[in-house]
Amino acid sequence: MNRIVNPEGLPEPIGFSHAVESEGRRTLYVAGQIGETADGEIAADLVGQFRQALRNVAACLEDAGYPVEALVRLEIYTTDVPGYRQNLKELGAVWREVFGRHYPAIALFGVTELFDPRALIEVVATASL
Repeated sequence: MNRIVNPEGLPEPIGFSHAVESEGRRTLYVAGQIGETADGEIAADLVGQFRQALRNVAACLEDAGYPVEALVRLEIYTTDVPGYRQNLKELGAVWREVFGRHYPAIALFGVTELFDPRALIEVVATASL
């Protein structure tokens, strides 16, 4: 299905993979998910918003019939990179709570704002079978 690629000579990946090779033809592209629940509630803090955004991604995977291991790429956009760095331990725990120890190719982008002014973080995902 998918093969994690972490070449020798690159820094050891901690909490992500350098690349994921997909041999499948079925692909799921998950639109940007913020930390908003179905009833419009959004957590006040970065960690809470990250938790809900990941839960939203997981719900898309599950609804489309994709296992966690099908997740191959994640883009994280945040308006608070220093806050992200300061909360790495808590964010890692949230990741493992939702996705276990499956780490796809992940990129973090600092942005000045997101579409929803309440959002501190937005997650875009790709899964492949």
